[in-house]
Amino acid sequence: MQAPQSTVDPAEIAKFEAMAAEWWDPNGKFKPLHMLNPCRLDYITSQIAGEFGRDLTSQRPFEGLRLLDIGCGGGLLSEPMARLGATVVGADAAEGNLPVARIHAEQSGLEIDYLHTTAEALAEAGEQFDVVLNMEVVEHVADPLSYLTATQKLLKPGGLEICSTINRNPKSFAMAIVGAEVIMRWLPRGTHEWSKFITPDELFELLHKAGLKPVDRKGFVFNPITWNWSISERDLSVNYVTASVKPD
Repeated sequence: MQAPQSTVDPAEIAKFEAMAAEWWDPNGKFKPLHMLNPCRLDYITSQIAGEFGRDLTSQRPFEGLRLLDIGCGGGLLSEPMARLGATVVGADAAEGNLPVARIHAEQSGLEIDYLHTTAEALAEAGEQFDVVLNMEVVEHVADPLSYLTATQKLLKPGGLEICSTINRNPKSFAMAIVGAEVIMRWLPRGTHEWSKFITPDELFELLHKAGLKPVDRKGFVFNPITWNWSISERDLSVNYVTASVKPD
């Protein structure tokens, strides 16, 4: 019996490989995200370690934890989580991101299950996770409460959700839209709608309504002089992050 012909187009694969190389270039067009990533990872790893009693100095501290990175993009958070020992599922509604993520994970020798799907579809399928990373997604959805309810359903009892977004105030309009999209051109114009930004108090209320218990929030603060990001206990005026648990 003749083997079926492959439908893989080597030229297309080569294009995706080139895209993957740029996505992961810390000095390329995704430089702002690479600059923010150490802050995000510091917060995420400390919250997971605290919630599940893990020692971050061990080689694979998140061994045995199943983690969902919803809105995973090219895998900038999925890969470090896999290296730390977690069993990682990366999900994105933008199908074009996934070949990039898959190729880079393969090149890095990492096993990550990348899926073209949504939180609602995963919840409908009965998927369950110890940790859900929900980073810079909630400000892009049509119905934040329904979306957060779906992510809550994806957590096992006692599970942890990390959710980051952008505050809604004049400063965030100046920084996240005028600064990032118009002046710096870090993002295409129209990437964000200021009216869909969510204040920390609004997000805490949404998380409560979705069935989660918020336990922490911090700010991610960009310093234009030192050109780096840091975590702040008090300054949640633009970018911020929250941690919530699902009651047992």
